[in-house]
Amino acid sequence: MPALYCSILPDQLTTRLATVADAALITAHRCAMFTEIGKSDAAAVEEMSRHFTPWVERMIAAEKYVGWIVEDNGEPVASGGFFELEWPPHWLDPSAGARGYLANFWVEPAYRGRGIAKGLAKLGVAESRRRSLRVTVLHASAAGKPVYGAVGFSDSNEMMLVEPPRE
Repeated sequence: MPALYCSILPDQLTTRLATVADAALITAHRCAMFTEIGKSDAAAVEEMSRHFTPWVERMIAAEKYVGWIVEDNGEPVASGGFFELEWPPHWLDPSAGARGYLANFWVEPAYRGRGIAKGLAKLGVAESRRRSLRVTVLHASAAGKPVYGAVGFSDSNEMMLVEPPRE
């Protein structure tokens, strides 16, 4: 069973596992994350959201995506997620065929600076460890790098090629 609670969160906040019913919230947080980073246009974010919601619904239902929702008196204020990727054996983990991936981390601006993102990242790492995965990755914004660095993540040399949209 995935980790449910994170003890470092402030007392009035609760953390629960995401359900299929949270797909729209997770999508909204993902869109807010990409919009805030500023590297995507509104049309692309809207198109992504139309495809992401059914994806995350399917992945949660299949227990392939584990998400956490942080609430303040029942109102969602943050979320984050984990999923396992098939991955070829790698020099960092020569016998493994998978790695963990943390995604969709978002904290409402009024709740930032309280350790919530760090707590969510710890839940994601705990889930990866629960699955005996030695390598866990994520993509971080400039603001997120110190948070994830404090949990043990380090910069990598990843590069990306993005093809233009298909007509």
